Amino acid sequence: MSANVPTDICFSFAGLMRRGGQTGPHSDGWGIAFYEGKGCRTFHDPEPSARSEIAAFLRRHAIKSCTVISHIRRANRGRVALENTHPFTRELWGRIWCFAHNGQLRGIKRRRLSHYRPVGTTDSEHAFCWMLDQLRARWRNQPSDAALERAVGEMAQDLAGLGVFNLLLSDGRTLFCHCSTKLAWLTRRAPFGPATLVDEDLTVDFARETTPDDVVTVVATRPLTRDERWEVLSPGAFIAFRSGDPVARRAAPLPPAQGLQRRAA
Repeated sequence: MSANVPTDICFSFAGLMRRGGQTGPHSDGWGIAFYEGKGCRTFHDPEPSARSEIAAFLRRHAIKSCTVISHIRRANRGRVALENTHPFTRELWGRIWCFAHNGQLRGIKRRRLSHYRPVGTTDSEHAFCWMLDQLRARWRNQPSDAALERAVGEMAQDLAGLGVFNLLLSDGRTLFCHCSTKLAWLTRRAPFGPATLVDEDLTVDFARETTPDDVVTVVATRPLTRDERWEVLSPGAFIAFRSGDPVARRAAPLPPAQGLQRRAA
């Protein structure tokens, strides 16, 4: 989630947590990170989110944040263990970076690391460390927003060449998203209306929960609600949000033949 005011994610999380072992097969752990100022609250559990007492606690107790990243895991690289649950966090340029990924990256562990090291054994965490190493080597201090958005987009496209790279990444200010196979998003803003979860018979009327100035964008692997218009990203697309609004977007690259035809035309 990316929002312009501190917002709780209880409604969306109610649907997401059921996908961890109940309405979906991702039963190998889960995690969530809430940014608060320059700090970041993180919760991880190697148990399925649908049966997790920590998940149930977070559903009952609203934690408000402008940026939230959550992940439910289906293990394919690395054993089911606390250290292998996403999202992973590291510090760069005095900010906490948070990373979640689904998919597999063939050969990622052959890429050398310098400053950052994985704690667990997933290809995801290795990719995260590699990305931060690249950014740290390129800039001693945080670059402009445009330069950072361009660099993250280029690295995401590079990593997608190794397999499946559906990405959520944030420094607490910007939410970077890359679609390799499945990713969808929607922005809620005035006039607000009701929304009903796909995974649970639960409806919320956001007109009663928000102010006319609120902007809240939710990104998920697949739509969480059945009565809102989600935008499904094409494979290879990249988008970044800040305070709920898109600030950078790159369409999926054209296949080589189509690219040549367009240039010739």
